[in-house]
Amino acid sequence: MESLITEGVEVVVKSTFEKEFSKPTESEFIFSYHISIKNNNDFPVKLTSRRWYVFDSKGDHYEVEGEGVIGLQPVIEPTENHSYESGTSLSSPIGRMRGYYIMENMLTKKEFKVYIPEFDLIAPFVLN
Repeated sequence: MESLITEGVEVVVKSTFEKEFSKPTESEFIFSYHISIKNNNDFPVKLTSRRWYVFDSKGDHYEVEGEGVIGLQPVIEPTENHSYESGTSLSSPIGRMRGYYIMENMLTKKEFKVYIPEFDLIAPFVLN
């Protein structure tokens, strides 16, 4: 589990290898990740967009950018959390992800960047 606080917003990430959906003989390794976002500020924030950087051990990488998360642009009130699950596919059993969210201070309408901590994506069988 990885955690990082930026601009008063805490992002916690936990990744899981999804063995039942992966096809190692076809170089397809599926990972899910659970994200919890806590607003430690005294004002509400809105998650407007996100950008992910995804890397695997073969040297491949790609970026994902878009509005909100899983089709939502959640407003997170002070001291409240927003959690969601998503996933990614790699062509190798080891990789990493990192990124950031663009948040909006709902009182001032000012946008700011909240970093997502870098986290590993590792299929357990490579650790043996």
